[in-house]
Amino acid sequence: MSERQLLEVSGLSISAGERTLVSDLSFSMATGERIGLIGESGSGKSLTATALLGLLPEELSVSGTGRLHGFEHNLLTAPERAMAPLRGDEISMVFQEPLSALNPLMKIGAQVAEVLLIHRTLGTRAAARARAIELLASVQIPDPAQAANAYPHQLSGGQRQRVMIAMALANDPQLLLCDEPTTALDVTVQSQVLELISEQVTARGTGLLFITHDLAVVARMCTRVLVLNQGRIVEQGEIDTVFSAPNHPYTRALLAASDMSATDERGRLFTVATAGNYQPPALRAAAPEPVVAIPNPRPFAASFSTESSPTPTHRAIAPLITASNLSRSYHRARTSLLGPRPVVHALANIDFTVVPGERVGIVGESGSGKSTLLRILAGLDTPTGGDAVVAGTSIAGAREADLSALRSELQIIFQDPLGSLDPRMRVADIVAEPLLVPGQSLDAAARRATVLKMLNSVGLEPDSANRYPHQFSGGQRQRISIARALVNRPRILVADEPVSALDVSVRAQVLNLIADLVDEYALTLLLVSHDLSVIRHLCQRVIVMKDGRIVEAGDTEQIYINPAHPYTARLIASSLDLSEELARAH
Repeated sequence: MSERQLLEVSGLSISAGERTLVSDLSFSMATGERIGLIGESGSGKSLTATALLGLLPEELSVSGTGRLHGFEHNLLTAPERAMAPLRGDEISMVFQEPLSALNPLMKIGAQVAEVLLIHRTLGTRAAARARAIELLASVQIPDPAQAANAYPHQLSGGQRQRVMIAMALANDPQLLLCDEPTTALDVTVQSQVLELISEQVTARGTGLLFITHDLAVVARMCTRVLVLNQGRIVEQGEIDTVFSAPNHPYTRALLAASDMSATDERGRLFTVATAGNYQPPALRAAAPEPVVAIPNPRPFAASFSTESSPTPTHRAIAPLITASNLSRSYHRARTSLLGPRPVVHALANIDFTVVPGERVGIVGESGSGKSTLLRILAGLDTPTGGDAVVAGTSIAGAREADLSALRSELQIIFQDPLGSLDPRMRVADIVAEPLLVPGQSLDAAARRATVLKMLNSVGLEPDSANRYPHQFSGGQRQRISIARALVNRPRILVADEPVSALDVSVRAQVLNLIADLVDEYALTLLLVSHDLSVIRHLCQRVIVMKDGRIVEAGDTEQIYINPAHPYTARLIASSLDLSEELARAH
């Protein structure tokens, strides 16, 4: 291995019995180089990183060679006694979900100090604790001394991920592995964490292997990319070359599905199946391509205005949803025996209307009040001030019996389909459940026929009805959730981060499906997302929330082009766009 060569992987293969999971994977990394490893779920990205750490499950077999500068053993087959001192010292990893990676019973400072003590970087606990506070300060955690005394659950998601970065870089490793480190974070926090990782590895000269399905993140973070498909590298090279002129159809398909600024002649996103007509940003016209408006043939489409104030035509349409001075406060537990209970204002004086057929996006960081607002509109929570009238039902003071009409008019698609589907029920019973509410007159045969028709509408085969949720992929499970939400023909569809947990290729399919069904069923759509490109593609109007208040609302395109509030401008600036990242690279 040459002096400048940090890592060499040759012929890496991983199998489970007769099934090959990773096949003959080879690549090299120079000292300080940044390589992105991209591909869909199941392509072998995380297995590759786990193999380099020597942490593959015992039931998997591995072959090939992995050489790290200065380490005499083969990384893939080295004994545990050789690998244990290496982890956290020469090779470190930042995981996707910091809350599960951190010890919930240990204070943050003790966990960072433990990395230093295990590897004997510092000899005493006092020195390790002092260094831990310095490391927490280096990753820009506010009041690091106080954070060191906190437990993981007492920090935000972004702060927990900063702690993971501090731990991973505590001993100045040669190689840092990042496995989807920002997937669950808000756009502003994601931008901060990516910038932090970039700064830290640059300052230390650390090699970076960044695993993600988000091509815009790779374009921001890396100089070279490896494209994995079904355990094989199908394409590799410099970022600007591969992303501007991909040679392999799979790379082109990933680019097509990731590029939210490109749509087909119907105004739908490109998918893996329709990527043949896609042109990467570098090959499209030099002038910015105008966003293609999603067709909306309903007669009230003419009522929408590019102005933030409603037009007379808009006012003539009776609103389907009205929020008037809507507020919601919570009381936290007392911090002292006789002290007052702290009050949290989750919503404060919210006012807006939604007319039938509108597509309204709601954006804001975690804690901005988005989910609280949805819960009130769905009748799952009650306001402490003001009122919301949804499809003729007043939420304030409503009893459960009063909400039965609302239940048939409004349905929700949740963020995590596996968590929202009963694992003990077959798909046919899950989708048919809304048809069993009082007032429905369908017999068993009619319900079965309705379910099969709905499954067909969301692109699932009839035999899907007899299977269980765990037998489907993430995208298929979200299709089941959509089928359940629409089976009783509601007027309002509420989607709460419906694609944040999905691969980019599946994301495009699900967003296209939602757009098609919203058109077909003449639905009113409320879409909550921290991905602003999703809101921009699907919604005509956007509401921006911060600290329980609406800070800006109006026509989506107008707000994106010319935001009036500094917070909105910050959200837009933090949002990663593939075409913009490639343009910046040039």
